Amino acid sequence: MDLALQLLFTGIGIGAVYALVALGFVLIFRATNVVNFAQGEFSMVAAYLMVVFAVDLALPYWLSFLLSLAGMALLGAVFNLGVYYPLRHRTFLPVIIATIGASILMANSVLAIYGPQPQVLEGWFETPGIQLGPVYLDSQYLLIIAATATLVAFQYWFFEHTLVGKKLQATSQDKEMASLLGISVSTMIMVTFIYSAVLGGLAGILVAPILFVSIQMGSTIALKAFAATIIGGFGDVTGAIIGGLSLGIIETFGAAYVSVPYKDAFAFLVLVLFLVFRPQGIFGERVAEKA
Repeated sequence: MDLALQLLFTGIGIGAVYALVALGFVLIFRATNVVNFAQGEFSMVAAYLMVVFAVDLALPYWLSFLLSLAGMALLGAVFNLGVYYPLRHRTFLPVIIATIGASILMANSVLAIYGPQPQVLEGWFETPGIQLGPVYLDSQYLLIIAATATLVAFQYWFFEHTLVGKKLQATSQDKEMASLLGISVSTMIMVTFIYSAVLGGLAGILVAPILFVSIQMGSTIALKAFAATIIGGFGDVTGAIIGGLSLGIIETFGAAYVSVPYKDAFAFLVLVLFLVFRPQGIFGERVAEKA
């Protein structure tokens, strides 16, 4: 029982990272109807920015954090203008291919600068964690869970109680009608890309002290987050959160009780089961079309 509680805490912490990246997938999909396969590279780039600012330049950790998020906001804007905007009137396939190309470009650019050697990034807190009964609460996992919960609450408030949030929802539901109502669709899509880049970057920064900062971390996180969006119901915000947390818990328990080398396979096994028995996901709705 003690081990199960420990694994549950760890799984929620890892799953919260997947949930943040999955939220980025969902927001971009709802705004543009395309999947941004560079979302995972946003996490990787942000982690390396933290290494540059906090390790190489020895800036204060809080300042490095703010500069890294600012860099991700800029990257999100550049990504929108350079990758999505020129192809916005094309079908979804060219845009998806462009996002894949952008992810390869970002990964290889970082590889050319830093090389293949993984980097080490210290955590935010000096204390490693606290002991709560039989469960050891690692400080970095606590930070990840608290940050994710705060962002989910902020996102709910932002979309439900602010004018910009309502404009973003209107744009995601019907771009043409939103444009007729005087909403700048291009501006809303720009805001969405910036916000999703910051979300992905925050996930990378939070998980970097737990994992080594490496070129491969972005693709690994992105694959799990993409699986989480499908399991939760593609395009559903709540589903992205539940799917991400579920995957984190499943792979943590699978690694502990079945096999550590195959821990990544458990998430995709669950994904295959959902695709076979419930392809619309947990919160998705089955859509029927007549020819």
